[in-house]
Amino acid sequence: MMGSMAAFTVNDTLVKSAGQDLPLFQLIAMRGAVATILVYLLARNLGALHLNFSRHDKWLVACRCLSELLATFFFLTALMHMPLANVTAVLQVLPLTVTLGAAVFFGETVGWRRILAICLGFAGMLLIVRPGPEGFSIYSIYALLAVASVTVRDLVTRRMSPEVPTMIVTLATSLVITLTAAGVSAFEGWVPVSRTAGVMVGSAAVFVLMGYLFSVMVMRVGEVGFIAPFRYSSLLWALGLGWIVFGDWPDSVTLIGAALVVGAGLFTLFRQRAVQTSD
Repeated sequence: MMGSMAAFTVNDTLVKSAGQDLPLFQLIAMRGAVATILVYLLARNLGALHLNFSRHDKWLVACRCLSELLATFFFLTALMHMPLANVTAVLQVLPLTVTLGAAVFFGETVGWRRILAICLGFAGMLLIVRPGPEGFSIYSIYALLAVASVTVRDLVTRRMSPEVPTMIVTLATSLVITLTAAGVSAFEGWVPVSRTAGVMVGSAAVFVLMGYLFSVMVMRVGEVGFIAPFRYSSLLWALGLGWIVFGDWPDSVTLIGAALVVGAGLFTLFRQRAVQTSD
């Protein structure tokens, strides 16, 4: 899981660097094309290229693709204009939003302890995005919209049956994002791609595939309650790479907010595991 988080964060770093020379949708289309080919080859090698699942699941896959498309746009837009660690810290609120969403839409029981942790996590998120005249940025809204989109994606994924191959979902998502970005970029116009930018985009696609592959591998063999907290290692990678590559280091208020978010998320995960064990 830590390898998966490292791969995703390195991908974000490469995309943010390449985005200084390339338009956003051209970048997404280029990275998506390489990633889609790699995912297709992997899925074919695993024998996962089939659609032998219900129509209901196919609709859920379509909804997941749409939410992932929105998440990609909102996240990368925020990433291009905000420090890497700040955007990553906002995304750490996801376990809290998914828990809250499951309670609201699926009727799952959430005790007062987890409700309190969710409130503390949201307070930490406010410290990061700074909804005031001095610290607030319009791109903070994009980061929050990315959180909302990923929350919808994860909630939809939870409703899928086990018959849906993970690689088919990944391939469909990658293909939808790539085709949409290519269509939009055709109207924007493409700019020449330097060798450095091309290497960055190609490398980013490889790291995205590595992130998905490691994540799938660990989810197949590991206990979810044990491995989920290791997702927060992405924040450490974001802090280090943001400082080394871009010279960014969050201020003390942002670090306090990130600590609140991570602490609340870890408590929520451990509490959920304790409840499941007692059941």
